[in-house]
Amino acid sequence: MTSVRSHRPLLSGNKWFIVLVALLVGACSPKVRTVPVATKPVAEKPVAKPEKAPAKPKPVEAKSSVVSLILPLSLDKLAPGQSYSSADLKKANMSVEYYQGFKLALDSVATDGANFKLQVYDSKDDAAIHSLGLNPQVKNGDLIVGPIFPEDIRLFAAMFQYSRKPLVSPLSPASPTLFNNQNLVTMTPPLEYHAKSAATYIVTKLKPKKVYILNSGFSDEKLYTAPFKRTIDSLSKRKIQVVPFTVVRGNLTPLVAQLNNKEQSVFLVPSTKQAFLMVTLKSLDTLSRKFPVTVFGHPNWEKFAFLKANLLQRLKTHITSTDKVDYKSPETNAFIRMYRRVYRTDPTDFAIKGFDEGLYFGQLLARDDDSYRRVEQNDFTGLHNSFHFEKKPGQGWINTHVNILRYENFELKPVQ
Repeated sequence: MTSVRSHRPLLSGNKWFIVLVALLVGACSPKVRTVPVATKPVAEKPVAKPEKAPAKPKPVEAKSSVVSLILPLSLDKLAPGQSYSSADLKKANMSVEYYQGFKLALDSVATDGANFKLQVYDSKDDAAIHSLGLNPQVKNGDLIVGPIFPEDIRLFAAMFQYSRKPLVSPLSPASPTLFNNQNLVTMTPPLEYHAKSAATYIVTKLKPKKVYILNSGFSDEKLYTAPFKRTIDSLSKRKIQVVPFTVVRGNLTPLVAQLNNKEQSVFLVPSTKQAFLMVTLKSLDTLSRKFPVTVFGHPNWEKFAFLKANLLQRLKTHITSTDKVDYKSPETNAFIRMYRRVYRTDPTDFAIKGFDEGLYFGQLLARDDDSYRRVEQNDFTGLHNSFHFEKKPGQGWINTHVNILRYENFELKPVQ
């Protein structure tokens, strides 16, 4: 059984429905008096006393796991005189989509006999988040999922710094080093783990002699390149040389003398800047006519419409991703049919993420042990991504599972 504590928003297309459900059940039994009836006196006969029936044991109520969802719904914007900004509406839509997927997952687990109490709270501002951190219904529950955004997670994580309660960061890829909470569960792998996964694949599968890092000069690229280089050096025992190179106006001529037309040259391009990428990838395309070239790009490349699939395919481009849904799989299609039946709309990526995470934690909570406190021992393959957690002191549990994708037939396909 799944119950929702507060207003439950539902989304169908572009319409909002805010539903408040309250069940009031009362029972009253009338008192009955027995009136004696006059009869003729008869000789008394000994009457055997009936044996007292054994008392029926009281049914044991199933354990109910309390889950608190903290989402940026901004329900105060529904009040008269208030309105949603486009940014607030985008956050609210995302929250509703995630909630619907999460609740559908708990409902699915509940059909096998599990019992959940789902409490939904609005993290509309810092004051609301602080109040929720003091709320005994939140503090005494089994699991807290949310808030969503890094600044909100930081505030909430500080309030639960010394608690043993799992605090789930459901969507943010922000590094857990920012939050200093040993019970934080980071569901979306941070950028560091994308870099490590790409480096591991290069060392174990491609085994090149050199890897070239093509920098644009912006310091934020070090968030990717630093763990990438450390992993290459560690796994290859420095047998694979990492060559950093700052590209100016797409000029790759200084590298030509180091290339071999009989060996694969691997290039990491960590930039997300459109102007830099357009020029640099064009130069790599020219270079690939004389030398075998394999490119590894930033995970955000998947979202960039300006990057053309035919160019990326010629460069044998690989990217890392945690957001790959196989829409041809029977499991995905079964979920889509169920979601449509319940909500009368198609699921978004956020709904699918909510379903994966709700199913994962719902199944762990349904066990008689405390498995939900030991996620590093429980792997999971979902529709959207898989979960493989590492426990790190002061950082909590981090999902490290990252997919390696490659452009084939003008679309991204998994290579492992």
